[in-house]
Amino acid sequence: MTTTLPLAGKTALVTGGSRSIGAAIAKRLAADGAAVAITYSASPDKAAEVVRAIQATGGRAVAIQADAGNPAAVRAAVAETVDALGSLDILVNNAGLGLGGPIDEIPFETYERMLAVNVTGVFVATQEAVRHMSAGGRIVHIGSSMTHYAAFPTASLYTLTKGAIAGFNRSLVRDLGPRGITVNTVHPGPTDTDMNPDGGPVSQIVGPGIAIGRYGKPEEIAHVVAFLAGPDASFVTGADIIADGGFTA
Repeated sequence: MTTTLPLAGKTALVTGGSRSIGAAIAKRLAADGAAVAITYSASPDKAAEVVRAIQATGGRAVAIQADAGNPAAVRAAVAETVDALGSLDILVNNAGLGLGGPIDEIPFETYERMLAVNVTGVFVATQEAVRHMSAGGRIVHIGSSMTHYAAFPTASLYTLTKGAIAGFNRSLVRDLGPRGITVNTVHPGPTDTDMNPDGGPVSQIVGPGIAIGRYGKPEEIAHVVAFLAGPDASFVTGADIIADGGFTA
């Protein structure tokens, strides 16, 4: 008996897909049958590893160097995805930075960089991607549970940018709903990533507040994204889905 994979025939672009949550998402979407493009900024070796891992299981994948904070590079990455893989059905806006500090000490240049990557990059990628999408298209943003519960100081700038994405998500559904394109945001809680490793300084603060008693794994966030990208989520749009082990409960 042959089973059709849920994303067979689909093409996905995962921004910031060379490591941590982005890499896990790219591999999961590929496992579900999608051809996958990933963008990376400064990790060519890691990006190549993700592509090789997908190809080793029979999937199609390409890596595209593109700074998420550079609008021209983001536009070019979307175009290259379509050129290389033939279409674009799924966009996962995963690329992001986690810079911060006390509000009165954050350099304005840091603020500008964070907005460029975490907000402008998401806007531009979405704007370009929907020009290629038809009915059944999927957009998934990666937000943060910090927009629901700010567990420690020095993260106000990060939370500002992720809060912008939550607002963008809710309004975008009105633009794209009539076209049959869904838009959702996944808000990871404390997850073992390069930016916030399990056992790192932040984990000492937030660890006791996680209801299930441990950090999340990138693959666990990828599972949620895969659901939203697939056919079973056709009636889910405008949702803020918190995947945080009960941290904000």
